[in-house]
Amino acid sequence: MQIKKTVAIGILGSKLDRVGKGEQRWNKWRPTVSLCQQPDLVIDRLELIHGEARFDTDLALKVAADIAQVSPETEVRLHTMAMRNAWDFEEVYAALHDFAADYPFDTEREDYLVHITTGTHVQQIVWFLLAESRHVPAKLIQTQPSSLRNDDSVPAGKHVVTDLDLQRYDQIAKRFHAERLEGTQLLKSGIATRNTAFNRTIEQIERVAVRSKAPILISGPTGAGKSFLARQVYELKRGRHQIGGPFVAVNCATLRGDTAMSTLFGHAKGAFTGAQQAREGLLRSAHKGVLFLDEIGELPLDEQAMLLKAIEEKRFLPMGSDREVESDFTLIAGTNRDLQTRVTEGQFREDLLARINIWTFVLPGLANRREDIEPNIDFELQRYARDHGYTVRFNVEARRRYVSFATGGDARWPGNFRQLSASITRMATLADSGRIDMALVEDELERLRLDWRMPTTSDPLSEHLAKAGLEIDLFDRLQLESVLKVCSTAASQAEAGRKLFSQSRSAKASPNDSDRIRKFLGRFNIPWSQVSELV
Repeated sequence: MQIKKTVAIGILGSKLDRVGKGEQRWNKWRPTVSLCQQPDLVIDRLELIHGEARFDTDLALKVAADIAQVSPETEVRLHTMAMRNAWDFEEVYAALHDFAADYPFDTEREDYLVHITTGTHVQQIVWFLLAESRHVPAKLIQTQPSSLRNDDSVPAGKHVVTDLDLQRYDQIAKRFHAERLEGTQLLKSGIATRNTAFNRTIEQIERVAVRSKAPILISGPTGAGKSFLARQVYELKRGRHQIGGPFVAVNCATLRGDTAMSTLFGHAKGAFTGAQQAREGLLRSAHKGVLFLDEIGELPLDEQAMLLKAIEEKRFLPMGSDREVESDFTLIAGTNRDLQTRVTEGQFREDLLARINIWTFVLPGLANRREDIEPNIDFELQRYARDHGYTVRFNVEARRRYVSFATGGDARWPGNFRQLSASITRMATLADSGRIDMALVEDELERLRLDWRMPTTSDPLSEHLAKAGLEIDLFDRLQLESVLKVCSTAASQAEAGRKLFSQSRSAKASPNDSDRIRKFLGRFNIPWSQVSELV
C-alpha cells in the first residue's frame, strides 16, 4: 500500500513570519517555519503563497531557505499572488478560488492541509469556506507557540488539525440530526404522520428549504395542505435567519384582467381609471420574505411573463411606471393542475415552468394517506382548543366509530384535509360538556354521506363492524360473509355447525359444532340472534 504524501498550503505571514533578525530569528516562533518543525508531522511539500512586492518575495525565499535547514525533506513551492487588498472579501475569494481551481489536487496519492494561522482574517475565512465546500479537499491546520505566555524557547510550538467533515463529530452530527427532526416536525406541525411517502417528501422539503433559495413547486389536490405547508416552510426559513420579510400569499385563480397585474406588480398613480394612488403590489410586499402563489396554473399569460422576469432578475415594472423596482423574494408556488398539460394547451409558459420546476413536491390527497387521518383528527382537536379556549374530546366508542368510517374504503374525502378539518370543527362546536358522543358522530357521518352522494346507510355488516370498532382484512371479511350466509339458512347453531364442519367434525370423538360457531362469531361481536340482520 502506497503511503500518501502530506501537502500543506498556506499564505506567508507578512508580520509573524518576519520576526527576528539574523540568527535571532531561530529563537522566535515563526508559524510557517514551525509548521515544518512539528515532531509528529512530516510536511512533504509546502505550497507557499506570497505577495508580488519585492520584500514579500525576499521574505518567502528566506523562509524557504530556513525550512530547507530544519526540514530538508520538505519541498517548498512559492506562488506569487497579486492581491491589492487582502481585507477585501470579494478580491480574496476570487484569488484563492482561482488558485484552488487551477491546483492539480491528487487525493489518491496526497493528503492536504490548509495552514490558517497566517494571512488576514478575511483570507482565513475564505480558506475555511473553500475547505468546507470541498473546493479545497483539505483539513485545516493551525500552529501556535508552545506556551500561552509566548515562551519562545521552543520555536516549533504545536499544531491542531481540524477536519471539516462534520459527520466525523458525533455530538455535532447528533445536533444536526436533532435540528433536522425539529425542522420536519415544524413542517408537519407536530402531527405524527404515518404515511411513509409523505414523511419522505417532508424530509426532502426540509433539506431544500434550509439549503436552497430556488423556487419550490408544491403540487396536489385542493385541500391537501399546500398553503399550510408553504406557511410552515416560511417559518422554517425565518427560524434559520434565512429570510426577514413577510409571508405574502395569493390565490392566482382570483386574479383577472388589470386587477391581476396591479395586485401582483403594483401600479403608479393614474395607471388606469380609478388608480388614484400608487400601489406597491404583492411582489414588492414580499421583499426579503416568501411569496406564495397558490394555483399558479390559473395565472394569466401576461402576468406569467412578468413573473418570470421578476424571478430571474429580482426586478419588474409596475403598471404605468417607467421605473423598475426591486424585490428579492423567495417563491413557493402551488397547483392542483398538471402544468405540463397546461403548457401543451398553450395556457402556461414553458420557460416559466422550467424556472419554477427546480424543486417539485407532490402532496397526496387524504384518500391516499388514510393512516394519517387519525393523527390529523388529534391535531384538529388541538387546534380547536387553541382557537376557542376549551378542550373537546371524543367518547371512546364515538371516536372508534368516526375513525373507522373516516379511514374506511367508502370514505371519499374529495375536499381532503380541509374537509376533515371542517368535519371535526362541526362536531366540536356541537359537543356538550366538551364531549363528542355517538349521536354527534352518526349525524356527522350522515352529513358526509349526503355531501359525497353516498347511500345514507352502508350494508348492515359494515355498520356492525364500524360500531364495534373492528377493522378486518378482506380475507376475514369474505370468510365472515360466507359463514353468515350459511348460518342464516340454518335453524340453529348446531345445524349451521354441521353444515360448516361436515369434514372436520367426523374426526372428533364428541364434536361441539354449536360452540365452534359461537366462538367464531364471537370474534366479531356477533351473537347468534343477530345473524339474520347482517346478511
